[in-house]
Amino acid sequence: MRKFWHKWRREILIGFGIIVLAAILRLVNLNSLPVFADEAIYVRWALVMKENAAFRFLPLTDGKQPLYMWVVIPFLKVFSNPLTAARFVSAMSGLITLIGVFILTYLIFNSTKACLVAGLIYAISPFTLFFDRMALADAMLAMFGVWTFVLSVITVKRLRLDTAMLAGFALGGALLTKSPAIFFALLLPLTALLVRWPKKGRKIALYLGKLVFLWGVTITIAYGFYNILRLGPEFHMLAIRNKDYIYPFSHLLTSPLDPFLPYLDRSIKWLWALGPSVLLVLFVSGIVLNLKKYFKEIILLVGWGVVPILVQVEFAKVFTARYILFTLPFFCIVAASVFLVKKEILRRIIVAGLIVFVIHSLSIDYLFLTQVEAAPLPRGERSGYLEEWTAGQGIYEVSELLREEWGRAPEGQMVVGTEGYFGTLPDGLQAYLNDIKEIKVMGVGVNISDVPEQLLNSKEEGNRTYLVVNNTRFSGNPENLGLKLLAVYPKAVRLDGSREALLFFEVTEEAVNNNL
Repeated sequence: MRKFWHKWRREILIGFGIIVLAAILRLVNLNSLPVFADEAIYVRWALVMKENAAFRFLPLTDGKQPLYMWVVIPFLKVFSNPLTAARFVSAMSGLITLIGVFILTYLIFNSTKACLVAGLIYAISPFTLFFDRMALADAMLAMFGVWTFVLSVITVKRLRLDTAMLAGFALGGALLTKSPAIFFALLLPLTALLVRWPKKGRKIALYLGKLVFLWGVTITIAYGFYNILRLGPEFHMLAIRNKDYIYPFSHLLTSPLDPFLPYLDRSIKWLWALGPSVLLVLFVSGIVLNLKKYFKEIILLVGWGVVPILVQVEFAKVFTARYILFTLPFFCIVAASVFLVKKEILRRIIVAGLIVFVIHSLSIDYLFLTQVEAAPLPRGERSGYLEEWTAGQGIYEVSELLREEWGRAPEGQMVVGTEGYFGTLPDGLQAYLNDIKEIKVMGVGVNISDVPEQLLNSKEEGNRTYLVVNNTRFSGNPENLGLKLLAVYPKAVRLDGSREALLFFEVTEEAVNNNL
């Protein structure tokens, strides 16, 4: 043990330091970003499933796999804020992915330097950091993807049944997390590139037979896990909802370049903005400088990193940055492979590039933690997460005001109507107030011009009644309708200078009188 510590002390300490840095970046000020629409839905599902075991497969109703929400459930007992609990799960998934990046890089290149650099790149990349801090299933999908790869590489190199089974567990976890896990299953045979085949034909056939058997074990276990979903009555919704997100194969023949070209351009811009830019430069450099010496390794990593993106840009109807998060570990590993270069001049240039990457990344990371509205997010991501109705600025603050009001007079019932029926509102507010059963939060419509009838009835019954709506969805005159404005929570400023805001109204007696 002493010899091991003496030999690897420096590498262990650096690796541990990178993990600590990654943990700090992922956990500090975890709720700096307001709740997003999908986050609100997932957290709400987790809360419902926690309270009633009959709803364990609730996400299937919307064609979503439930594993992420299942993992969130126990953490709802640890954290008082349910959004923090869900984001903590994503952050932990990111850290486990980081450990997988360390191990995978060493397995492929047998270089501690490349291993540590790959880990550093993954730890501080704004792309991985941003989505590792969100209550979405994508960080967990990336985690299972990396570990499926790690265990599959060990399997093909050593023909081990135990690692084939563990790879099946990891792949099964991915299939229970999100549909793009199908890429991991389809790309599994590509790991055969790392096999050192025997020279004699008979031994080659025997080796191949064993390898196919082990792949069969992995796939069988994985889809055994996946078939757990058949216990849910809405299992068929997975296939139905997948059709809402992807084009059929015939699309390749009818419109092969639409949306292939615009989506490919968009994905490159995401990597350039959030990678950030130096990551793409290092990635391309890693391919160019190492393709000759590490041909099989580079092809394998590029296959797992690039092929899923190309397939998605060809067939995806909806395409956002988080859909390619699970490919980032492979980009980071290829980028780190530039440190395998021996020429001194190139090494100096590469080190300079890494320094620029670290400074650029940490500057963006700092904004994510302290002032996310100032961060250079791509246009679509800024719009969805900070500017539009999908962004949840003010929802937590409204929940706290309602808690205070309930605390002052904990009697009767409070009724809160919100815009929408599914998404940021009402799910976000329902999640924050889930522990107070006397506060009833319900959706009352999308475009609101009058006080909804449900809220008027609630006020007539003597309940304290409120309305929460974004200003772009509200076209009425508050004074004429008998609505008292309690608070306004502006969202980030749009490119044209306009600004959406969340409005918090109290429904007064005047609203009831006006309706008589």
